[in-house]
Amino acid sequence: MKRLLTVTAILMASTGIACAEGELQLYNWGDYTSPELLAKFEKETGIKVTVTDYDSNDTALAKIEAGGHGFDLVVPSANYVQIYAEKGLIQELDLSKLPHHGNIAPEWKDVPYDPGRKFTVPWQWGTTGMAVNQKAYSGDINTSAIFLDPPPELVGKVNVTPEMNDVISLATWYVGGEACTEDTEVLKKVRDKLLEAKPKWLSMDYGMTEKMSNNDVMASLYWNGAIFRARLANPDVKYGYPKEGFPLWMDQVALLSDAKNVEEAYKFLDFIMLPENAALISSFARYANGIAGSEEFMPADMKDAPEIVIPEEFKAKGHFLLPCSPKAQEYNTAIWTELQK
Repeated sequence: MKRLLTVTAILMASTGIACAEGELQLYNWGDYTSPELLAKFEKETGIKVTVTDYDSNDTALAKIEAGGHGFDLVVPSANYVQIYAEKGLIQELDLSKLPHHGNIAPEWKDVPYDPGRKFTVPWQWGTTGMAVNQKAYSGDINTSAIFLDPPPELVGKVNVTPEMNDVISLATWYVGGEACTEDTEVLKKVRDKLLEAKPKWLSMDYGMTEKMSNNDVMASLYWNGAIFRARLANPDVKYGYPKEGFPLWMDQVALLSDAKNVEEAYKFLDFIMLPENAALISSFARYANGIAGSEEFMPADMKDAPEIVIPEEFKAKGHFLLPCSPKAQEYNTAIWTELQK
């Protein structure tokens, strides 16, 4: 989840390097891939990496499912991994080609959405919460009321990231329900609350790091690392953890079933599991990663950053989003479609 989103392709090349031994096509969230990491990988392997950006899990899934994309690796969030696997879009990894697989931190080795890490390796993880510019509002920011019942100071100044599962889950917790519920009474409250709130929003958009930094947006439902970067540029920006409940997420890299550059992909997957290389990923996008020992290579300001370290009082309010049942997904999609009108 996390990310200034423009559809672009970045071809990392370094001067003075011999002819590339191969190439690699990485399909990833925008503003989420460290240029320094790619330059180091190319220097050490001779493999050129082309990064194509996407703006949401749904966008990426639709592109991959359509075929003819030419990508080798994709970076889905936790609640999409099983979908990719069930559709046969990603392939089980040959762990013999990943000697650094053991560097995955214990808590991320056997995750419910990918038991035993058979299909994916960690990229980054974080939270979805509330970013507020305290020049505009100095009240409680640890609540989804910021976007669902905006205080007068923030009416017309709030952005909501257009990520369906995050938005609907936050709204469901806010009205007292559970994520992925099939309870139609709860879902009616969710729909009504979102439709009531929408006229009070400024936008439903991505790219909040710069907009929050520049005071163009005063509050946003967004991802923690991007808001960390916004705060570094503008100290008035603060990040809150909704006490009603908020999403935890992890993005991970998967090898596509129709990948053409398979050996190059394995080299990249193994490369990003080295602690110093995982740290380059985190240092750029400002999210935690799932590789043990990477902390010592990361900037000192990440060790106690309020956007990275979840306060003890809110830890129990963070929930991983897993795939909803078909019926729940049908209800959520209907609400989302109505919200987009």
